[in-house]
Parts: sequence; C-alpha cells; structure tokens
Amino acid sequence: MTYKQQFIKFMVENGVLKFGEFTLKSGRVAPYFINTGNYKSGAQLAKLGEYYAQCIVQNGLQAQTLVGPAYKGIPLAVTTAVALYNNHGVDLNYTFDRKEAKDHGEGGLFVGKQLQNGEKVIIIEDVMTSGKALREMLPKLAEAADVEIAGMVISVDRMERGLQSELSAVQEVYKEFGVKVYSIVTMADIIEAIEEGIIEGKEYLGKMKEYRKIYGV
Repeated sequence: MTYKQQFIKFMVENGVLKFGEFTLKSGRVAPYFINTGNYKSGAQLAKLGEYYAQCIVQNGLQAQTLVGPAYKGIPLAVTTAVALYNNHGVDLNYTFDRKEAKDHGEGGLFVGKQLQNGEKVIIIEDVMTSGKALREMLPKLAEAADVEIAGMVISVDRMERGLQSELSAVQEVYKEFGVKVYSIVTMADIIEAIEEGIIEGKEYLGKMKEYRKIYGV
C-alpha cells in the first residue's frame, strides 16, 4: 500500500474516519465524518507524525521550522519534527504560539524556536474547515518576524466548497494569502480506497459520490 492508503486505513482503525449519516456544523448531512479528537495515545501520535513527515518529504517542502498553531497543532508539529529526524534525517526546529503573549521572563508570543526574518516555516494543522487557524496565525507570525511560509500541511482535504464561496477552504487560503496547503490525503483518495477495497464502506460509495457531486470542488 502507498502511504496515503496506509493513512486512510489508520484513520478508520482508530475511529477517526467514520461512515454513516452525520449532520455537520455547516448544516450539511454528510456520509462521512472525521474526528481527529480520537487520536489519544502515544502510539497513534507517533504514527501520525510519520504520515505528516512523509507528506512533507514527498512534496519536497523545504523549511527551517515547523509551526504548530495552539492547541491542536502543537502535538502535531512536535511529532512531525521527531518523525522527520528519525525517519528522514531531517532536523527541523519547531515552535508554537501562546494564546496570550508572555509579559515576564523571556516574554514573547512563541514557545520553542524564536522566529527570525527570512526564516522558512511550514504550518502543521489537523484539518481545514474554514481556514480560521491560518487566518489567526498569520498576524502572529508577522508580528514575530518576516518569515516565508513554505506551505501548510493538513491530514485531510475535504475538497468541499465553503458556505459563501464556490472554492474550497484550501483554495480560498491560497487565493487570499498565497499559502499552498498540502494534505496527506484528499476525499478523492478516500473514495478510491473504498473502491479498491483498502477499507470497508462500499455501501456508502453512492452517497459519498453524490455528496461530492453536490458540494465538491
């Protein structure tokens, strides 16, 4: 199996990717649901970091520092940094933001690597629904230093248009900020994995494709 197929299987086995009928926050009724909150063990987190690292390497992303937006992005950036070093011999810094700037001790808004002008960074997040995490992170990065964003890495690209746009969240942030988002897998990859028998769920294929037809990009 490819690392993408392995990751889809990993999500299903850990109860992160589920099929059925789910009413999303947007009000849409979807035949699938992704709950990254179900990652909760050391073994899961270690494996998750390996998939993020593989995505970075496969896409040829070059940077000095991984940025993990608080709170979900913090463990993701840390485990990705460890996996990049252990599996690929790539030693990157990591940093994450505080919710409020520290006004004592060394101060500052970021914990870990203190960013410098010209530094290339990769932002690590779980999924992208609206691009809110990136929109909140960009001014914080700009306040810290004039960094170059080499890309943002997420676990799944839903390939689904937003409520107010014909573009997906991934397409919107690229259009608005010029930040390219890379995903370990896409919804098209998940549909293909069902078709090829990598995971169970052929009974949901019709609904998956219909949902993509209505809301997909």
